[in-house]
Amino acid sequence: MSKELKEINISAKSETTFAERLWVIIPVVLLVGLFSTLVYNHYAEFSWNGFLAGFNQEFLIFFCIGIFAQLVDGTLGMGYGATSTSFLLAYGIPPAISSTGVHVAEMFTTGVSAISHHRFGNINKKLVRHLLIPGVLGSIAGAYLLSDVIDGDMIKPFIAVYMIALAIIIIRKALKKNIIKKKTKKLGILASFGGFMDAVGGGGWGPIVTSTLLGNGRNPRYTIGSVNAAEFAVAFASGVTFMLFGGIQGWQVIIGLILGGVIAAPIAAILVNKIKRKPMMILVGILIIVLSLKTLSKLL
Repeated sequence: MSKELKEINISAKSETTFAERLWVIIPVVLLVGLFSTLVYNHYAEFSWNGFLAGFNQEFLIFFCIGIFAQLVDGTLGMGYGATSTSFLLAYGIPPAISSTGVHVAEMFTTGVSAISHHRFGNINKKLVRHLLIPGVLGSIAGAYLLSDVIDGDMIKPFIAVYMIALAIIIIRKALKKNIIKKKTKKLGILASFGGFMDAVGGGGWGPIVTSTLLGNGRNPRYTIGSVNAAEFAVAFASGVTFMLFGGIQGWQVIIGLILGGVIAAPIAAILVNKIKRKPMMILVGILIIVLSLKTLSKLL
């Protein structure tokens, strides 16, 4: 009898170990497959001369944006899209290229972020499962509209206003006191809306989903880790949709954001419990407002 129990325990342990490994294996396989597909389909653009020519002042700017945006997102659980899109729009990058660049880059940065958060035990798997499919469906719908239906130049001022609204949400959540823990209802609707707005506006998954969950009193460590893990699937879905319907433009933007974000992701996962959230949330919110006002001033 004891031998049978021992065998059952060993079998259960091996199944658990395999399930744990899937949280790392799936992102790695998807990222390797994505990178291989990009190189295969666009190998002419990956020439050595083109590669060297791309390393200029503009690339350095996109690289720094990638580092800063990922540090913000990984430590606060929000702000990658809002921060990077605000910087890119303020720098003069068109909305469609900005959103495509941000989401293709996020396919890599959120993958590394998800693996890092899993490594440091920051993920609530049940919460991830609730957010995953609705978030993916919302992001696909938003990416399709922006890449194939909506005129990016026409909605540029609306995106800037949307970014200001996200920034106000971030600051408001930071200033909120005495948060009472309560159950979050309709997680699916929340995730769908977050995914849709993230794809259309170039940001919003974190400020909408993370801020709502934290506002309901959820544990910051597991909320941030879980929302970041789900964001990998959301970003992957919208990134693939952008590539299918709009193609890929702005390689400098994409590569700069990817390299900066991949470097910063593990650092952010370590800092998630060490950094003071409220002051940083307020600073990030103010920064996004300033950048969005700069974008609006150019359009008026």
